[in-house]
Amino acid sequence: MKRVILLAAVLPAALLIGCATSTMQSGTAPSTQQSAGTTDAAITTEVKTAIAADADLAASKVAVDTAAGTVTLKGEIKSMMLRKKVEAVVNGVKGVKAIDNRLVITG
Repeated sequence: MKRVILLAAVLPAALLIGCATSTMQSGTAPSTQQSAGTTDAAITTEVKTAIAADADLAASKVAVDTAAGTVTLKGEIKSMMLRKKVEAVVNGVKGVKAIDNRLVITG
């Protein structure tokens, strides 16, 4: 139930960011603009959505921030296996150049 509510909150934001990005004219894009029109904000939103959509990771307390295509993960995770799974999920998001994984294993 929490996952459905989270997805319902995150998905519209991702769509709005995508629409805003596609309507920008060249030369007016923010400094966080990445190649192929992917902004840091869009990457962050897509990473959060991907984590929330994964049944094993949805309940995890993971904070996500993106700067120049580098995604920083902070928070707590229950195992090394889940820590690695978060990295795999993040690597699957378009525009991610690197991952700074600061997740603390609590289990």
